[in-house]
Amino acid sequence: MQDNEYAVVTDKKEISTATPGEPLTSSAKFMRGHGTYIENDKVVSAVAGVVEQINKLVTVRALKARYTGEIGDVVVGRITELAQKRWKVDVNSRQDAILMLSAIHLPGGVQRRKSESDELRMTTFFAEGDLIVAEIQAFFADGAISIHTRNLKYGKLRNGTLVKIPPALVQRSRSHFHTLPCGVDVILGVNGYIWICKHTPLEVVEANPENIYSSQNDAISETDRSNIARVANCILALSHQFVHIHETAIVYAFEASLPFAIKDLLSESVANEIAVETKSKLQ
Repeated sequence: MQDNEYAVVTDKKEISTATPGEPLTSSAKFMRGHGTYIENDKVVSAVAGVVEQINKLVTVRALKARYTGEIGDVVVGRITELAQKRWKVDVNSRQDAILMLSAIHLPGGVQRRKSESDELRMTTFFAEGDLIVAEIQAFFADGAISIHTRNLKYGKLRNGTLVKIPPALVQRSRSHFHTLPCGVDVILGVNGYIWICKHTPLEVVEANPENIYSSQNDAISETDRSNIARVANCILALSHQFVHIHETAIVYAFEASLPFAIKDLLSESVANEIAVETKSKLQ
């Protein structure tokens, strides 16, 4: 049996989805990883998920699995609880992530040791229900994720909307912060939480560091609102068709969606049409 009988895994490192029991490759040069097993000298998928290939190692990440973080991952999360010198954050993992008081920027970008007065003012930094973007910096002994926001590109999120998709569909890249041609900023959280908001130049953020913990949304024009809603529905449409989410795919999907009304983008027929056109452009 030849390798080319299976389009899932090849020397070209194609990425696709697989169903339980689906043969991935029969070549002896590939090694099986998590989510696979050997049957009749073939590497077979054990779960429904996304096929990943690192050199000669083949794994399948389950679509419905909880997010398992890696150090350096950019994640979007929601504050669920305030505790002593820390916040608990829902990042779509098996347990809440931990954001320590010592792991945040103080208003104005001041770098100093956190004092008791800072602990008393924790709710002025992040309150329950706030959405944040952060980076994974370590893991605790019990497996809990430790995150930080010690950078102006991280912190509280405003002026936008949250979209949730399976983490396996978010494609890892060098940067997960993107500004689309339509004037919308997108943060692709590796944990499957995606933030879509009005574009704010980094220079504006750096010029007003005291506003990094503001909970007040800016005035958003009707055009920006429409573009945010269209991008959000495009991402959901692609995820429903199991298309990997990255900047290029979102741009192509946005262009393909323009003939349709925003509210129609989530209908099965329109979502399928957008996904097909997006896939054809990505090839």
